[in-house]
Amino acid sequence: MLAEPFETVVLGAGAAGLLCGARAGARGGSVLVIDHAKKPAEKVRISGGGRCNFTNIHTTAANFISENPHFAKSALARYTPWDFVELMARHELTWHEKTLGQLFCDQKSGAIIRMLLDELDTAGGELRLETQVSGVRHADGRFHVTTDAGEVSARNLVVATGGLSIPKMGASSFAYELARQFGHDVIATRPALVPLTFSGALKDTFSSLSGVATTVDAVAERGPDFHEAMLFTHRGLSGPAMLQVSSYWRETEPVSIDLAPGQPLTDALREARETSPRTSLKSWLSTWLPGRFAEHVATWPSVPGTKQLANLSNNEIEAIAVALKKWQVVPTGTEGWRTAEVTAGGVDTEGLSSRSLESKHLPGLYFIGECVDVTGWLGGYNFQWAWASAAAAAEAICARP
Repeated sequence: MLAEPFETVVLGAGAAGLLCGARAGARGGSVLVIDHAKKPAEKVRISGGGRCNFTNIHTTAANFISENPHFAKSALARYTPWDFVELMARHELTWHEKTLGQLFCDQKSGAIIRMLLDELDTAGGELRLETQVSGVRHADGRFHVTTDAGEVSARNLVVATGGLSIPKMGASSFAYELARQFGHDVIATRPALVPLTFSGALKDTFSSLSGVATTVDAVAERGPDFHEAMLFTHRGLSGPAMLQVSSYWRETEPVSIDLAPGQPLTDALREARETSPRTSLKSWLSTWLPGRFAEHVATWPSVPGTKQLANLSNNEIEAIAVALKKWQVVPTGTEGWRTAEVTAGGVDTEGLSSRSLESKHLPGLYFIGECVDVTGWLGGYNFQWAWASAAAAAEAICARP
């Protein structure tokens, strides 16, 4: 039985796959998008609590983790957040900005998915869901994809099957296995944007504080400082600050937390000692830390919580400031793939063109989106990489002679 021919086959009907399929088909080439899932773009659906944090206006390559920190620059520069906003406007979708440049869809995530499907349909592209791929080979200048519904072939093959995060949604190692099959290296993968877990006394303490949140500055040994909320959970630490830190954290390394971000704590304590001498240190702490957490901090060895401020020496004040502004904790792990929002690591960018996302080993083969070793911060950055990498691959496909 002859393979059903297409110009381009896209594996994966997520954010990157749908947009790439739509743009690759817009200039007349036949396109097929395949996915094993029952519904397309499930990560888009759950993003932002259903509101879809579809991009971030502050996107630069500095907001991404990769073995090659320069790799994402070309694609991101050529398809910006405003390009996606313009696409939304053509579909009469509106948006609003929340904190830190995050853009959310006013019409909820389903509208974004509908827009992507409409774009694919308008371009003449075909979508086949609940379709299992059992093999891919390359022969006679074409890719031959074996599915449970028969074989299809294409001049171009785009791999947009994502990473390992959230396995209940069908995540798999398919992209990495296919990359290795065609001679690509894969950077070791790990869960990213994921809560941190602890054991022993710290786990017990954090569990007792579960539900308490406070704004901090947090940093892992190899990453930037993140000024966002930290949330105590039954298993450890979560919230935006900890999710961000998790992408940089490695086992056995500490996480440093400033509980008084932006505050000159030594000066503030000395001033309080003069203006409120009879106030206890614990009471003073509770004026800017959540009550339950302030009570816990007041039991630390270097934080004499029962003392009145008037009785604190300058040395004690210095020690308190250090304890609060340089609190270090060592996680035992993360909550893993089950709750990780994205995958760090992936298809090595050394084997891909930064301009087109095309394989350097095999013309016509492209890897886009989460499966590539480009991992964004929390807050819409990973969607922007999906859009930008998809657009770069589609542009190259349309330009192939």
